[in-house]
Amino acid sequence: MAKDMEVGERGSFSAKDYQDPPPAPLIDAAELTKWSFYRALIAEFVATLLFLYVTVLTVIGYKSQTDPATNADACGGVGILGIAWAFGGMIFVLVYCTAGISGGHINPAVTFGLFLARKVSLVRAVMYMVAQSLGAIAGVALVKAFQKSYYIKYGGGANSLSDGYSTGVGLAAEIIGTFVLVYTVFSATDPKRSARDSHVPVLAPLPIGFAVFIVHLATIPITGTGINPARSLGAAVIYNKDKAWDDQWIFWVGPFIGAAIAAFYHQFILRAGAVKALGSFRSNPNV
Repeated sequence: MAKDMEVGERGSFSAKDYQDPPPAPLIDAAELTKWSFYRALIAEFVATLLFLYVTVLTVIGYKSQTDPATNADACGGVGILGIAWAFGGMIFVLVYCTAGISGGHINPAVTFGLFLARKVSLVRAVMYMVAQSLGAIAGVALVKAFQKSYYIKYGGGANSLSDGYSTGVGLAAEIIGTFVLVYTVFSATDPKRSARDSHVPVLAPLPIGFAVFIVHLATIPITGTGINPARSLGAAVIYNKDKAWDDQWIFWVGPFIGAAIAAFYHQFILRAGAVKALGSFRSNPNV
């Protein structure tokens, strides 16, 4: 009897017990009339401001504590591990705080990937990217205002390609790193996965924060780790040195390519979007 019940339960569980949200409209001008839309923009602005403020301060603090010119301890500070924890931990906290308001993107590459997957409209995607970029600039501006001498001396937390690495390597690092992040975002927020694994109490922000942490460990030595165009832009605008601007394109092209690949992989391979589309076409070839 127990075995029969177990088989029956498994059979019922295999049925579709989740609901995919309908695709977001490409252009949704009605959003511009809703307070919830502007509240989401404010949430993205503030979250990205806080993200840049804490993480850039961590980077500058580490460099100042390990500066050999000041006879500091070369093994002092939080180290690369601590910097990675600062980035990953802040993403975990901020996504947790803003997910119910704006979706907790805090990254134009994440927004771009979700737009390609029809999770957000073009209007929302563009406005999110603007809010995120302005928030990043404001966050780094606060760092400079509070610690101007340290900020200028230790590079302003700006991303740039490290010596000894080619442009191709840097671009590849940003593409792969962003793919890991955006792929994790899709997986952690997939309604099918949530229904299937409802017995496993895992917060979606946790794997997203860990993805950011792990990618930073791998790519800090190469590019300082961008995987977030707003983060790279905010630091470059306030620091405003040639080196930061010379490599800036890497931190936009790489993340956007990585996000596009992650969106395609999740929607059309893992979620079988291409197969579903083909099936719909065969059943109704006039579509």
